[in-house]
Amino acid sequence: MAGRPVPAVLPPSLGAGLGFVAALAALVVVVLGVLYAGHSEPGRVDMRIQSAVGDVRSPWREVALAIDFLGEPAGAAMLVVAALTGCLLLRRPRAAVFLVAGAGTTVATTTLLKPLVGRTIHGADNLSYPSGHTAFFTALALVAALLATGRLGLGRTARTLTVLTAALVAGVAMGWAQVALGAHYPTDVIGGWCTALAVIPATAWPADRIAGDGRWRRR
Repeated sequence: MAGRPVPAVLPPSLGAGLGFVAALAALVVVVLGVLYAGHSEPGRVDMRIQSAVGDVRSPWREVALAIDFLGEPAGAAMLVVAALTGCLLLRRPRAAVFLVAGAGTTVATTTLLKPLVGRTIHGADNLSYPSGHTAFFTALALVAALLATGRLGLGRTARTLTVLTAALVAGVAMGWAQVALGAHYPTDVIGGWCTALAVIPATAWPADRIAGDGRWRRR
């Protein structure tokens, strides 16, 4: 017996605004990729931001390393498993699927873009654009914010602001860690952040279409 429809991850009231953000973010990813294709040195914007961040020392270096760990394979796996467990405990299997699809697609996109752009740091083998750490952490924050605000029943404006704020906080935190540790140029971080902003809404739309065709309903 069919019950009520599963709540949309990205309802129409929210989709228009995030769709515009996603399109703008995709444009930024492409523009930066073209500008820094094949480069192996920081640009002017990179040098200005790097000079502002400066060299981090204890205890801030330890903070940066802890944040960086959350983007490493082991740390990322811990975050995903914890989030999946929460989704399943709340009996939201479609949320779990969206979580894996969103984070996985974001990481796959950065992995694909890196050899295409060919920007390197600390040697020819270290492809840097866009930052996978920043993209993953931002994507996870976006997914979590979309699911949490939907469950809380927030209005369109409040939900949009909450989702974008979560993405900004996550991007700034991981981006700062990557720049402070010298793992990425600042523009790599911006590219990673924008990759997540572009990919997550695009991942949510097909998930909601599948849910709306009657196959994804609570019984």
